[in-house]
Amino acid sequence: MANGFGSLYVGASGLRGAQNALNVVANNLSNIDTTGYVRQQVIFEDVQYNYFASAAVSDQYTGLGVDIGDVIHARDRFLDLSYRTESGRYAFYNNQYEATSEIETLLQETGGISFAESVNDLYSAFAEFQKDPSDTVNLNLVSQKASLFVARSQNVYQGMKDYQTNINTKITKDVKRINEIGKDIYELNHEIQRIEPGGVETAMTLRDQRDALLDELSSLAKIEYKELYDGIVKIKLEGTDFVNESQCYQMGLRKDPLTGFVDPYWKQLSDTKAEDYYYAFKTDNVSAISNTDIGEIKSLLLARGDRVANYNDIDPLTAEQYDKGISNSVMMNTQAEFDSMIHSLATAINDLLSPITKASNVSVFKLGSSENTGTDDLPGTDPSGKEVVIMPGESYIQAVNQAGDEVYITGNTRILDYDNVIYGSDGELPPHELFSRTGCDRYTELYYTDKDTGDTKRIFVYNEEDTSDTAMMYTIGSMTVNKDVVEDSSYIPHIMENGNIAYSMADDIYNLWEERSFTLNPRDTTPCSYSEFYAKMVGQVATSGSIFKTTSDSLKGTVDSVESNRQAVIGVSSDEELTNMIKFQNAYNAASRYINTVSAMIDTLLNSL
Repeated sequence: MANGFGSLYVGASGLRGAQNALNVVANNLSNIDTTGYVRQQVIFEDVQYNYFASAAVSDQYTGLGVDIGDVIHARDRFLDLSYRTESGRYAFYNNQYEATSEIETLLQETGGISFAESVNDLYSAFAEFQKDPSDTVNLNLVSQKASLFVARSQNVYQGMKDYQTNINTKITKDVKRINEIGKDIYELNHEIQRIEPGGVETAMTLRDQRDALLDELSSLAKIEYKELYDGIVKIKLEGTDFVNESQCYQMGLRKDPLTGFVDPYWKQLSDTKAEDYYYAFKTDNVSAISNTDIGEIKSLLLARGDRVANYNDIDPLTAEQYDKGISNSVMMNTQAEFDSMIHSLATAINDLLSPITKASNVSVFKLGSSENTGTDDLPGTDPSGKEVVIMPGESYIQAVNQAGDEVYITGNTRILDYDNVIYGSDGELPPHELFSRTGCDRYTELYYTDKDTGDTKRIFVYNEEDTSDTAMMYTIGSMTVNKDVVEDSSYIPHIMENGNIAYSMADDIYNLWEERSFTLNPRDTTPCSYSEFYAKMVGQVATSGSIFKTTSDSLKGTVDSVESNRQAVIGVSSDEELTNMIKFQNAYNAASRYINTVSAMIDTLLNSL
């Protein structure tokens, strides 16, 4: 009888096991569309086997039923690692592609009115100017097209700056999100550690949430992680401890006071009071070979760059410096090349309209004003009489203000070229430039006393571009069309000193477009003309965009493939779950029939006795 009643417990264990398995299936089906949910699987095990006899063939045992040994998460660590690595790499190249796409949109090469038309319109205006430089219609056309050219250039350049600001905002949000994820993972670690130590429960919902956060984190930055024996997950982000057993470290953002650009840094490794920052992301050696081309934030930092670039950020570099530096930033590289084209064209046109040459002899000039014999100091200068040599590239105005009233004009100092001067309709000197800087005039007018004759004379010294002050440079951000020319286009130089029309000068400006003396960047060794310069720049952007798109698409396919394989393991399949439901229902029915049979047997035995 004992064995008979014991058999009822065996059947009851079958009922409990099937019922609990059905509950798991129901839970899977109810979460089929829940983001981050990982399907649960039931593992059955024997309750216990009791030895009851020995036989010639083998010992005899009897089972005491079935129980659920565990309900497990169906995860594949290899697929998880592969997915998180490839999703981070995809995010890196996808953001690079988005940056190049934005540049193409700003240049409107894929549709609309492209910037090339502004260049061609200015070229066409000078083509008409070449035919008759004195024609009022042609002069007006040059003034109008030059204004449109500058305005369009500034719009494109401002668009690039605005996109850098947008990237900067996105970096800020991403860093904030990383800090939130780290804090959440740290808290989940301790919740899981609190629930699981007894070995009775598995914190499946909490583990699902943590795994989803790891997936998201892996797309923002490169991570390394491992789970400890007690359920804690330790994370390194970009090679630095981020989450461990005792703490979640936070990132800070250092804001550049000049550009407003932010750079993420580790608070625990930085001394902000001493302005000593340990930056979280290294962008100086990013490549697939070194496995550092991973993460959205690093891609955004590279694309944005660390400043708004101009021609001076690219002109003085060697090919090696260019490759290691500005070429890695999509926005900065395009800004520098674009500004280089505008700067070269503007200065070349100005140099023909208002020519400059080097001073032929070294002389000492006494500075003064036009209202006297040249013995008074210029306003704001130091009357101490110190002497200074003005070197190439130095602002003449700066040198005067710093030096006092005795200034050396050296053989390297550039002055108005009186031998080739061209006049506007006002006949004034110096002749008007077409493109002006906001920070200074083209020349500084100086009056001096000739050492030999004692006569008071004047000279127009060219104000060299000051690379430390963009307002003193012919750069897009500080360049305008000369306001005098805008008000009266006849001020555009077109008359020679003898009264003849300056056809030769007009020819030289027209021929500028085909002069093959420019290179796109320090790596480019093939000289090109202005007309080719822009096409080459756009072609470079398009090539970079194509490479980024191809890489991004390829990685997207890899991510989708890995995710598909991963979902085959962790995802809930309604067909599979319904199949399991039928299986467990049949198991429940079988256990029920078994109990009924044992019950009938016991009833028969009891009634017989």
